[in-house]
Amino acid sequence: MAPEALRAWTGAFARHLPERRPLALLDLGCGTGRLTPALADAFGGSAVGIEPSRMMLRHAVADAAHPRVGYLTGSAEAIPLAAGSADAALLFFVWHHVADKQAAAAELHRVVRPGGRLLVRTNCSDRMPDLWWYRWLPGAALADQRMYRPLDAVVADFTGAGWSWRTVDEVAVTQAVSIREDFARLRTRALSTFEHLPGDEVERGFGDIEAALPTIGDAPVPSRGDLLVFTH
Repeated sequence: MAPEALRAWTGAFARHLPERRPLALLDLGCGTGRLTPALADAFGGSAVGIEPSRMMLRHAVADAAHPRVGYLTGSAEAIPLAAGSADAALLFFVWHHVADKQAAAAELHRVVRPGGRLLVRTNCSDRMPDLWWYRWLPGAALADQRMYRPLDAVVADFTGAGWSWRTVDEVAVTQAVSIREDFARLRTRALSTFEHLPGDEVERGFGDIEAALPTIGDAPVPSRGDLLVFTH
């Protein structure tokens, strides 16, 4: 994640978290820990990253170590933390991967203390962003839309488990400092989008983008992202 994007997201989290410090935070589905140390730095307390993939956790421990950060194996449906142990929980592009959403929403309600916050960064099928590279990979736009559900359905997942809906914050972010940098990120195929597309279609699209780069410029890449906010 670009430093500019990281600052924008931590600033958005701060708008919806209690003003007191320190705060103990849960980063559920932390992956390789790209956000977890920043949560500890921004909010002055401990941060625990929970991730089901042992391979990703190994990278988090090796590359995203922090004196107030711990990493544990676990899932959204079975979080290895005590009840009421977190002031807030963050799910950053995690919810669409969760199999048992009812169990996961209830488990989050158990772990976050009363009065705490739940921050869910996700796309919604009725609020999808129009990414610059969709022009050359139109199948990716369709795959992304199919991957997500409407906002009302996502909100219902959590309110059905006792969470109170607060708001959706549209966060303006600089996704990358240049189109070329963003394209280099795309070429790693780290986005789950590419799991739903034939490999030859992706490579053809990448080739078309590469050929078009001299004509489309190399400006910073702006983005808008939805942050869903709930209260315990």
